[in-house]
Amino acid sequence: MVAKLDHHWHLRKVMADRGMFSTTDLIPPLAERGITLSSSQVYRLVVERPERLGLKILMALLDILDCTMDDLLEPIAVARAVKKPKKAAVGGTAPDTEGLGGLRLKRARIRDIDRP
Repeated sequence: MVAKLDHHWHLRKVMADRGMFSTTDLIPPLAERGITLSSSQVYRLVVERPERLGLKILMALLDILDCTMDDLLEPIAVARAVKKPKKAAVGGTAPDTEGLGGLRLKRARIRDIDRP
């Protein structure tokens, strides 16, 4: 098994610990720091786990919530299965290409019906 790095996003929990129970509570403090986000963008930031996050927004969140990066992000390792090599057919060798092995498609020829 190979470990894949992932993370848990704890913004909602940290906000609740600070007495902020509505996602729109973040809009004015973010605006004070020069970051303008719509209410739906702030909602997605709080509720969903962001795949990409700008450093300015992250720094603003750390400042607003008076917390550290460890409070917001928890790195985790997710185990995933290692791909096994394909087995060869009985008496043969493993094909180099996927699908049909050594077989190749042949271009179709379209002939006129009237001509033999």
